[in-house]
Amino acid sequence: MDIHSIAGASAEAIARAHRLDLEVQKKYGVDYRRYWLNHQCDKLYCLVDAPSPAAAKAVHAEAHGLLPERIIEVDPEVAEGLLGGVSGIPSGLVTVAGNHSAPETSTRTILFTDIVDSTAMTQRLGDAGAMELVRVHDAIVRNAVRENEGRAVKHTGDGIMAAFTSAAAGVRSAIAVQRSLRDHPVDPCAQPLRVRIGLAAGEPVEERGDLFGTAVQLAARLCSHAEPGQILVANAVVELCDGEGLRFHGERELALKGFTTPMKAHSVEWVSAPASERG
Repeated sequence: MDIHSIAGASAEAIARAHRLDLEVQKKYGVDYRRYWLNHQCDKLYCLVDAPSPAAAKAVHAEAHGLLPERIIEVDPEVAEGLLGGVSGIPSGLVTVAGNHSAPETSTRTILFTDIVDSTAMTQRLGDAGAMELVRVHDAIVRNAVRENEGRAVKHTGDGIMAAFTSAAAGVRSAIAVQRSLRDHPVDPCAQPLRVRIGLAAGEPVEERGDLFGTAVQLAARLCSHAEPGQILVANAVVELCDGEGLRFHGERELALKGFTTPMKAHSVEWVSAPASERG
């Protein structure tokens, strides 16, 4: 999927550019399948099958010269979720208008935390003792989200769901959570507080203050697959963090419940010094 800024561009001009793409794409073995025009954030998302990012760019370069800001690898199933599952539209145009009565969408990075062994923790510490650790978790997570300009969407019982307009901000928030928990003073006799964190990026639907859609589901599934103390992120998050000084490793494919094909995931390096402190 390639992403363009389209401030000031009309729907007609974008449709014309898409038609030009279709005229030359076979030369490069590319198939620009459809596109999504999001008026709210002045972004254009083009869903494309291509042998390489260079081939996709070559089509745009020859057709009209309007090159994307970035190209990210997206699983076809996830792409359909990002585009709202729209099908049967010959022009490929999906317009998200500023209609307040309709669900709102925009690019967001979704973060989930999950307290490890929360049930066993309650059995060992009792309701009051376990609740005190949950309060510590909640305070740390909400502070990290706030400092990175995110929004805590809701409490999930054993964790918190948050959303960010910046993928890098979401990852930095996750790193801040893990470091704060690691450094939090704990009674030697107390239960250590460890969390799993998962992040994914996409175009969730917002309704009544909550978020829904594929990106939300993927972030939750990645969180459940993370090891204690680990941050797992979707491939799209890694792509969106390019050039931000964040470190990812351990790429692997995961079979996630509800997803028909394996999803690429990466672990975030957070134990070492922050990227801003490294030379």
